Amino acid sequence: MKVVFFGSPTAAIPSLRALLDAGHAVVLVVTQPDKPAGRGRKLAPSAVKAFALGRGIPVIEPPRIRTDETALERIRTDGPDVNVVVAYGQIIPRAVHFFPPHHSVNVHFSLLPRYRGAAPVQWTVLNGDAESGVTIIELNDRMDEGDILAQRRVAVGPRESAPALEARLAALGAELLVSTLARIGEITPIKQDDALATLAPKIRKEDGRVFWAEKAAAVDRKVLALAERPGVFTAYKGKRVNIVRGRAVESAECPLPDAAAVVPGTVLRIGKTGLEVACGAATSYLIEELRPEGKGVMSAHAFSLGTKIAPGEVMGI
Repeated sequence: MKVVFFGSPTAAIPSLRALLDAGHAVVLVVTQPDKPAGRGRKLAPSAVKAFALGRGIPVIEPPRIRTDETALERIRTDGPDVNVVVAYGQIIPRAVHFFPPHHSVNVHFSLLPRYRGAAPVQWTVLNGDAESGVTIIELNDRMDEGDILAQRRVAVGPRESAPALEARLAALGAELLVSTLARIGEITPIKQDDALATLAPKIRKEDGRVFWAEKAAAVDRKVLALAERPGVFTAYKGKRVNIVRGRAVESAECPLPDAAAVVPGTVLRIGKTGLEVACGAATSYLIEELRPEGKGVMSAHAFSLGTKIAPGEVMGI
């Protein structure tokens, strides 16, 4: 089939690669415009753009596809049999969805109707779900509400991070996409049950703030879900500290002294394993790696030596 592919981040590449390996003719890639990246803030292409150009596939980068008539005409001119959308990052207009014979299909990294929205994988980890999966839908005018063409479930691993889960779902989605396109004319679409829908809105930078009054398990899920993007942070002496890696401490492993009287955010112990910080409900979280404001990633122990932080001090203020 002739395919126009819409996608931007690394998670979309397995689907694009799978289409090519299966013999589909990807005639055009539509992706997000180059964005500033790195310390020098130089413009860098999306991961999908770099991959497509390496394969000799034409690429367009409309800043706002909903109003870009030139981009829409280019897509129509290429005459795809189907549009494939994987983590593109913009709302695609109806004029694009329905003109190919097989319309537009989307690879979504959740078990729809659960987690409609921009950040399904991160919300899966944040909420501590035991199960996730991939859904192939036919796109319509509403966000992630199209009819289901195929779905596959997977277990979420113990303390699996959002990047690790996303990589697994991207590979699974690529496989499911190819098998779905192979039988697309035979599939009876299934309408989503809106009564079961939940949302997965875009994660904001502020969502990464640690609230030490929460239980350590909630802090742990936040780090697993958001440490890579957009970052999980607390503060020490008024300066931002990003938490890169850590874990909840089992109560039997190291009982808290006078647990009921400890203020959440209090540094309880400092050692080579890291900084143990009091959380809500008499739990605690061990920070193992962090990144102080204006510096690189370091072990929490190295941070403690450089700052002279001491037990009894309070983080988060």
